Amino acid sequence: MDRLEVRKRLLKDDNLSIYACLDKEAIRFNKIIEDFRPNYFRDIDRIIHSLSYSRYIDKTQVFTRQKNNHITKRMLHVQLVSKIARTIGRALCLNEDLIEAISLGHDIGHVPYGHVGERILNDLSLANNQGYFLHNVQSVRTFMNLEKNGKGSNLTVQVLDGILCHNGEEFLQKYEYKHKSADQFLQDYQNCYLDKKNNSNIVPMTLEGCVVRVSDGIAYLGRDVEDAIRLGIITVGDLPDSITKVLGSNNHDIINIIIADIIEHSLDKPYIIMSKEIYEAMNELKSFNYKYIYHKSNESEDLKNARMMFETLFEKNLEYLNNNDTSKDIFTIYLNDMDPNYIEENTNERIVIDYIAGMTDEFFVSQYNKCRS
Repeated sequence: MDRLEVRKRLLKDDNLSIYACLDKEAIRFNKIIEDFRPNYFRDIDRIIHSLSYSRYIDKTQVFTRQKNNHITKRMLHVQLVSKIARTIGRALCLNEDLIEAISLGHDIGHVPYGHVGERILNDLSLANNQGYFLHNVQSVRTFMNLEKNGKGSNLTVQVLDGILCHNGEEFLQKYEYKHKSADQFLQDYQNCYLDKKNNSNIVPMTLEGCVVRVSDGIAYLGRDVEDAIRLGIITVGDLPDSITKVLGSNNHDIINIIIADIIEHSLDKPYIIMSKEIYEAMNELKSFNYKYIYHKSNESEDLKNARMMFETLFEKNLEYLNNNDTSKDIFTIYLNDMDPNYIEENTNERIVIDYIAGMTDEFFVSQYNKCRS
């Protein structure tokens, strides 16, 4: 069997919805030598074999420094997003390969200590004239400019766009997409560095990107509740009846009920939509999580220490670069293997931000301790 025949067997385009993004529509910034793998299928391979993907395993989702092995880490979260999104995508006859690629790559840019670390690194980035730091933007930057020793992974624009537009922090009742060119995607990407509001306003270029965006929220809502119960932060009885009567009181029910509602209301439509009842219950649960879980997930002393650690690491590594101290880890572990163009095209401040953003929690702590010694 030749490669073309294998490719035909892997392609599912003939069975997809008229609103699905087909493999033949894939756009890349650099041409590749085709093989038997469809484009988005190939992007999945490029993502899971990336060094950044390996580091998901020790990156915080919500709760930092927890010894409980059943608490969600970033690696598990992206797998949950992928499964939820592919379930919705399969029911709606969308491109599952594109959905999986976006899902698995969407949080690559998350920094040590999750959203807490992201806020601190954003403050440092702004203070040093590097624009806003946002994890979804850093995810795109990682695949475009950092992976493969600074040469980038050359993912399709559709995957990069889905990653850029994935933010699940703000729920919508209806998710719509708009067609974009590669240049329009790049403009959206660049605008996110300039104004944080641009990050909230960007819309995916595919319906598959919309599916991943809503699935990101579905994946963490109930799971964060169960993690908080497991850690003794809340009890199941704390959940308001107005939520449990609609969504149930456990992660299994929450996921199933929301998915079923989305599929029922979105079938054969050029958008993703849920019922008003489900939408309102999701927002109420999110508000509950923020009040009783997220704001209590880290003690004030822990937040103070985290800020001090980020600031110390940033200042020390910037000093190493400015003094060209090539014996330090930022050179031996990071820069020495990077393409010379990466070093020439970026400020020392941006290089330090990239270096810290890519760290796992454990490596972050070890680097901080090393800077202090």
